[in-house]
Amino acid sequence: MLHFQTKGNLLVIAFVSYFGAKLHRPRIITTGCCIMGLGCCIMGLPHFLMGRYQYEKAVYSSNSSSSSMSLCIANQNQSFIPLEEISPECIKETKSRMWLYVLLGNILRGIGETPIAPLGLSYVDDFAKTENSPFYIGCVQTVAIIGPLFGSLLAAFCAKLHVDIGSINLADITLSLTDTRWVGAWWLGYLICGLVNVLAAIPFCFLPKTLPKEGLEDEAKLSIEISKNLLKETERNQHQDSKQNIMKDFLPCLQRLSLNSVYVLFLCITVLQFNAFVGLITFMPKYIETQYGKSASEAIFLLGVYNLPVICIGYFLGGLFMKRFKVTILQAAYIGLCTSLIEYLIYFLAFALVCKKSEVAGLTVSYTGHEQVSYLDAFKSDCNLNCTCPTNTWDPVCGDNGITYITACLAGCESSIKAGQNTVFKNCSCLLETSATLYRNASAVPGQCQREENCDTMLHYHLILSLLCCLIYSFGGIPGYMVLIRSLKPEEKSLGVGVHFLIARAFAGIPSPISYGAIIDTTCLKWGTTRCGTPGACRMYDADAYRLVFLGVTAALRAMSYIPCAFIIIILKRRHVQEKNKTSMNDGMEMQNEEQENNSVDKDNVQQMDSLHMQSQSNL
Repeated sequence: MLHFQTKGNLLVIAFVSYFGAKLHRPRIITTGCCIMGLGCCIMGLPHFLMGRYQYEKAVYSSNSSSSSMSLCIANQNQSFIPLEEISPECIKETKSRMWLYVLLGNILRGIGETPIAPLGLSYVDDFAKTENSPFYIGCVQTVAIIGPLFGSLLAAFCAKLHVDIGSINLADITLSLTDTRWVGAWWLGYLICGLVNVLAAIPFCFLPKTLPKEGLEDEAKLSIEISKNLLKETERNQHQDSKQNIMKDFLPCLQRLSLNSVYVLFLCITVLQFNAFVGLITFMPKYIETQYGKSASEAIFLLGVYNLPVICIGYFLGGLFMKRFKVTILQAAYIGLCTSLIEYLIYFLAFALVCKKSEVAGLTVSYTGHEQVSYLDAFKSDCNLNCTCPTNTWDPVCGDNGITYITACLAGCESSIKAGQNTVFKNCSCLLETSATLYRNASAVPGQCQREENCDTMLHYHLILSLLCCLIYSFGGIPGYMVLIRSLKPEEKSLGVGVHFLIARAFAGIPSPISYGAIIDTTCLKWGTTRCGTPGACRMYDADAYRLVFLGVTAALRAMSYIPCAFIIIILKRRHVQEKNKTSMNDGMEMQNEEQENNSVDKDNVQQMDSLHMQSQSNL
């Protein structure tokens, strides 16, 4: 559903980038921010229009009552209520059209964010000094990272709140934050972001259409520059009188971009790198959950706190470095390539940062707790054969032996005391196969067991490694981006940046999450089931397989991106040599002209001396 944001962006990005550059860019950005705010608010509406969230659980009935506790059925008076019996409420729920609000909101968000990057960056670059432009763009990119930083903190906060907070008694909820069935207050973040987007639009209302070029602020130069701008504006307005002329300019401009070899190769790099990073960013929280046993809110919070600040620092330092040393386009390409290669090599250390995976009876370990199972349907054992247990339900409990069981029924638990998160399951026969505890004391509690302390240590190593990689890569991000900017002519800049975003969204933003998700799903060990009996989300992954395919696909995509990088370096190096030769030839011609001028002056002086000498002799 989130791909419709990208599709909304694709609908208008080429036209906004080209025609927006000829109009009032700050006002167009203002309009875009307001549209984004409206889209966010629309996306939060379904929460207020639909019922409460009902999570997956097993329900049993007896002659007198029913219970949501998935206990081992020890007599014939109880029977399991199969999930396959779809109630009228489920049929009504499956026909719900609430997803249309999310679709519409995402499309509006995509349309609204379209003008911000291409028009904003070109606006900064057009009115800044050439040597200061990388620094300013670095500052813009730095501020752009601060938004996701606060966004990740907001997401972590909302993920800790139950989706139905304020309308239910939280004491009755048996889920913990680490439970895969937990759903946070997703709608709250959209409402807050919608308000922030509208407020962010206000400052852009006060920006003029054009600014004086930086460095021409004194009155004399300023008046000249204003006159030039007015003349250019008059010529531009005369040229824009005919819409047909504008359309005629649009296609030739696209053609010139397609013939720009550096630009096309940069697009190839963008597609490959963005596919890797979009997939990495999208599924990294899930990776942290699977590998190190953290909740979704903790994973989002840790990734935001560790990574985003150093990305800001890297962008800022990269822009400052280019301003301080006045880096050329060839030098910028070398910096971008070298920093990316260094970070890429460090990235491979992540394959070694592993901890002991979660022990789940029937999935990752046998019911004895020692043997490795073959990841087939091994949910049944001698300890629960007499129990009528569903095998398609995920309602995990943690035994006092440290092993997680898919349900209390499959753990052989016959009774329970208390309620909510304080529930304790008693007389769990399967725990005896791994524990010396007497049968009557074998107990379990709702939720998965905590991972070992070793996992926390490995998680910190992983976050430090991620921090280092983000700092190195972001430092080369601005020099690399300036290769794109400097490869474009001034009149092609807005459209070139817009097409760059268009290609990145179309060939990376949309397919990357889909392909990564499909690949990661192949590592799923246990699929959940909705309350209507339909297949749900994956509840348990093979941690080792997840790590290999997730990190491996990312490494492969990035490795392929260095092929067009090498071609860009070769092309820029040839251009640099040609310009150097051309400059030396021009210098040589200037020296020859100077020598010829000097020789002509010397000849004139000699002739004058000869004439004076002849005159003096005639006088004598």
